[in-house]
Amino acid sequence: MNALLSIWTWIEVGIVALVGFFVQLAIAIVTLPFDRNRYAVGRCFRLVGVTAAKLTPFWRFRVHGDVPKHVHANTVVVSNHESNADPFLISHLPWEMKWLGKASLFKIPVVGWMMGIAGDIPVHRGDRDSATGAMARCKAWMKRGMPVMIFPEGTRSKTDELLPFKDGAFRLAIEQQADVLPLAVSGTRKALPKHSWRFSTSRGLVTVGTPISTKGMTMDDLERLKDLARTQILALRATLQPLTRDPASPGEPSAA
Repeated sequence: MNALLSIWTWIEVGIVALVGFFVQLAIAIVTLPFDRNRYAVGRCFRLVGVTAAKLTPFWRFRVHGDVPKHVHANTVVVSNHESNADPFLISHLPWEMKWLGKASLFKIPVVGWMMGIAGDIPVHRGDRDSATGAMARCKAWMKRGMPVMIFPEGTRSKTDELLPFKDGAFRLAIEQQADVLPLAVSGTRKALPKHSWRFSTSRGLVTVGTPISTKGMTMDDLERLKDLARTQILALRATLQPLTRDPASPGEPSAA
């Protein structure tokens, strides 16, 4: 049953992505001449992800708690990273931001094209020149009035433990004297397990923390800023975890 539903889900996601690509392309033709921040095509891409998640029989994703309708432009948004399903969940938030993502994702047909049109930022993991260029693009977006989204762990954690945070997001925030806005996700770890093509049932929640100002901070404050963000993400995630216990998978009986 899981295999059949997983195959159906991949077909559904593919159809939604393909239709969404042509919609995004049409929006791009109309709006890009005057939409310098690619807001419209970016929101279209995020909403395609939301639509795919809502049509997936395995997933029940939503936002938990009160969230701002807008985020200050000079903001670096950071989140823990449990699964490839995290972007589908975080896209439920009501504002646009440009995402830093590994370059290999941009090579995926349709989805990668949509990421490029939306203005997302590719980076080659472990390549210093690529990382420098990606941070420069992040700065450019922030100066144009668009927040950026970065997973500071750099990759998905295989366990419930957060991986060490990399410096990039926090160095960027200090250099730009930007706010750091922590998010937390929970419940997505089994939604699309690492190195597996099979989906699993998931109650995924995302919640938004309190902005951390970097006004007056220098690079001497880098580790403190990382600790502040990590502490907040851990606390936010702890509030979500009791609400995201694994429900029974489709076709399986509920646990007694």
